[in-house]
Amino acid sequence: MRRNFLILLIGLIVLAPVPFLTDTYVLRLGTTALMYVSLSLAWNMIGGFAGYPSFGMAAFFGLGAYASGILQVNGFAGPVGWIGAGLVGLAFALALGAVVLRLRGHAFAIATLVVAEVLKEITNAWNSLTGGGMGLNMPYQKMDPIAGARIYFYAMLACATISLAATILVAGSKLGFALRTIKQNEDAASMVGVNTTTAKVIAFALSGALGALVGGVYTSWINFIEPADVYDPLFSIKPIVMVLLGGSGTVFGPVLGAAAFLLLDEIVWRNFLETHTGILGLVIVLLILFLPKGLGSLSWPRLLQRSAR
Repeated sequence: MRRNFLILLIGLIVLAPVPFLTDTYVLRLGTTALMYVSLSLAWNMIGGFAGYPSFGMAAFFGLGAYASGILQVNGFAGPVGWIGAGLVGLAFALALGAVVLRLRGHAFAIATLVVAEVLKEITNAWNSLTGGGMGLNMPYQKMDPIAGARIYFYAMLACATISLAATILVAGSKLGFALRTIKQNEDAASMVGVNTTTAKVIAFALSGALGALVGGVYTSWINFIEPADVYDPLFSIKPIVMVLLGGSGTVFGPVLGAAAFLLLDEIVWRNFLETHTGILGLVIVLLILFLPKGLGSLSWPRLLQRSAR
């Protein structure tokens, strides 16, 4: 655990001066990368450690975005809105988890997928509070574009740091052990004394709170939100792909997977604009097929051993 926190500290030292060494385009790209790192780590709590195929990240992200937006529109500062988003996500995930975590496999996946659509319809219908289909504009803030880009880079860096720190703590705790046993064989875990229900609900709640926190920061960063944007199914699908690409159920796998996915996306988009989505999908499928344990399973010693044979 100490080594993992040391790696986290080194990462923070490396990333801290980045906003002052580059332009707004790279800052925006970096902020997006940190957002998906946070979402991937959040999904890894329940999908990676416990092996429950959740498709509910878009629901938590959208809920957090609107919770933060409503608070800001009513006069609260951005950071207060972000904290409020995290708390709303935590409460909602606790309530939802107590119900849907009774399901397993495909039934659980479908149930979590539907939640985002239900929340989107509620948001569309509740015009007086959410603005409905017209969306929600954040209060105007007089801010230099570069200064604003730096602020939201650091805000997303804070989200990624919190998510990674939570992952490290869970991985090295009794909760992490319980989640791994659930992933291996939930019935056997129950028989040997693991409180599987409590462990799953805590992991789901952490995942929801972290996803909602990121959604809250996203609202301030974008300045305008609408249901179709923040409840986009891609916010559920992309983190799953990133975790599988980097290494499911590992500490740094989601970070590696998110970085690799966005790097591939940028390279393919620049060189194959018209067919970029298809080529990117093919590359990712091939990587997952030939590296079922993710990029995190690679190491220089193993590569050297293979090349020596």
